[in-house]
Amino acid sequence: MAKRTIVTMPGDGIGKVVMEQCIRLLNAAGFDANYVHADIGWEFWCKEGNPLPDRTIDLLEKHKIGLFGAITSKPKDRAAAELIPELQNKGLVYYSPIVTMRQHFKMDICMRPCKTFKGNPLNFIRRTADGGYSEPIIDVVVFRQNTEGLYGGIEWSNAPDIVWDALCTHKKFVDNFSSHPRNEVFISTRILTKKYTERILRAGFDYAKERGYKGITVCEKPNVVRETSGMMLKLAQDIAKKDYPGLSVWDTNIDAQMMWMTKNPENYNVIVASNMFGDILSDGFAGLVGGLGFASSAQFGEKGVAVFEPTHGSAPKYADYEVSIVNPIAMFLSACLMLEYIGEKTLAKRIEKAIADVIEEGKVRTYDMMKMSGSADVIHKGAASTVQMTDAVIAKL
Repeated sequence: MAKRTIVTMPGDGIGKVVMEQCIRLLNAAGFDANYVHADIGWEFWCKEGNPLPDRTIDLLEKHKIGLFGAITSKPKDRAAAELIPELQNKGLVYYSPIVTMRQHFKMDICMRPCKTFKGNPLNFIRRTADGGYSEPIIDVVVFRQNTEGLYGGIEWSNAPDIVWDALCTHKKFVDNFSSHPRNEVFISTRILTKKYTERILRAGFDYAKERGYKGITVCEKPNVVRETSGMMLKLAQDIAKKDYPGLSVWDTNIDAQMMWMTKNPENYNVIVASNMFGDILSDGFAGLVGGLGFASSAQFGEKGVAVFEPTHGSAPKYADYEVSIVNPIAMFLSACLMLEYIGEKTLAKRIEKAIADVIEEGKVRTYDMMKMSGSADVIHKGAASTVQMTDAVIAKL
């Protein structure tokens, strides 16, 4: 069987560090693959005016499977100011390369698992009625619609006539916004389509059915955001009735869900949400299982391209430390999702068990697991470096 080729996109900041250690772990675990580097991130925005060069798109188109590290994004004005002089005032506009990648390849389905690891000192605990404490076992997957909604990128400041005139056909816009100077009105759209809403719902239903769960939770805000959230909830109910008769549909409002997740997080297994709500939910649940250092994700869609990434940012303040202190586990767990996706389920379970064993044993912990503030000197206070954490996981394989 021919070797797999994996497109590696370290990106910015700590993405480079965790990617290097991830490949080292995969090699040690016996995953037989070729890795091809692909350019993405802030460096290429500044010097080329494109944070997602066409050559990277071409590599993903060819090889289909990508591992991604982390990305730096900055507001529009700051992004423009950091272009090299030759690219200044050329009308270039910065767009998030990861969002662009998702939309280009129609990677509309995003899975974000959040799972308790026994022995993690960062696990969520709560006080019990008798004055003691309990540690709920959390095992939830957030299915986030990945290409539409508020992250769709359809926005205006000082909207053109055709947009302004269209908005002025809506009474609420006329009553509440049209009297403001047009250059003081800023517009971001939330567009959902039935096709891609149905796809994310079915992905959630299929996952629940395969694992024997009783149903899914749709987390939106249909009592206020009536058209888009209302459509998603009704569609979920219709699909369940027609094609998943054994599964239930529960619904929660996003604001209430943030409260319920800290009261009874163990009650949830599969949650489906639109783009921004799914982003918020998955970060919230990640906070209950150790933080973004443990938060992985998979994204895939119609075109057969799939990319796997930790959900943490690029943390540039840590990127240049002589000894890296960042927790690589989210990157490792993202690689496990990749292995599952390509059919290497046994190897994925082996790596995840090694991670779980290291966490439970408790001898090797990065600074976040030791509840320290991040700084270069945490290594001298007993925190493990990124390399030491990788070594510990490899030793458990």
